Amino acid sequence: MSLNFISDENFKKHIRETILQYGDSLQPYDLKKFNGNIIDPIKLLFDKNIYGVTWEEIIQSEIFRQRDKSNNNSIGYFHQNIFRYIAGCTVPKSGWDVIFKKDHGIEFDGDKVGTIYVEMKNKHNTMNSSSGAKTFMKMQGQLLSDNHCACYLVEVIAKKSQNIPWIISLDGQRQQHSRIRRVSIDKFYELVTGEKDAFYKMCMALPGAIKEILEGTDTLKVPNDTVFVELKEKAAENSFELALFILGFETYSGFKENFLGRRGNVS
Repeated sequence: MSLNFISDENFKKHIRETILQYGDSLQPYDLKKFNGNIIDPIKLLFDKNIYGVTWEEIIQSEIFRQRDKSNNNSIGYFHQNIFRYIAGCTVPKSGWDVIFKKDHGIEFDGDKVGTIYVEMKNKHNTMNSSSGAKTFMKMQGQLLSDNHCACYLVEVIAKKSQNIPWIISLDGQRQQHSRIRRVSIDKFYELVTGEKDAFYKMCMALPGAIKEILEGTDTLKVPNDTVFVELKEKAAENSFELALFILGFETYSGFKENFLGRRGNVS
């Protein structure tokens, strides 16, 4: 599916750049990398038994979780930087995620402004009250310095399709402004492209474009993770559970004296 608001060349270029963002997460996991931030062996033990899965499955699930944390940044890159290729939008290096301008003004809800400054969030519940208040005050400051603008909190995964005033509590007081708004990403696409279903069209074009690009590259390989094999080797003298416990608690009293002294450091 061809899109009217971005060329096929730029759309595929952006997808390719997003895929390359996955590069670090596709590095193979060995035991050292797996325990880089120190795992929680007790959680893994509960998860394994409660969900009735094998140790290999639970280890692979934990590796996926670790990879997924960094991949969220890659998807954030996709949602933000696609606007580099859409007319009227810029993606500054700092300050705001996206800035949208139209020479003849931007109309919404009976209002008209020249510029919209955007903070973009992947999901509606990713901001706590402190970061939400900080963002809202940043937008208030922008309105004070430019009375011909609006500020949008654009949410990719919003509770519903919307373009509404952002209502927030600051120091116990309810605050809102007609030009500080919470906007689902479909409504923002509609605003900048003039097409009501622009975001839908982009989503429909995405699967085929990703597949085409992946089939045309040999730089991305499925990683060969060795964590489970290494843990099995560590567990040869005792249990798999103990190998995990030592991995997380190697300096703790009891583990250090009873096992590490005679078996060596397992991490």
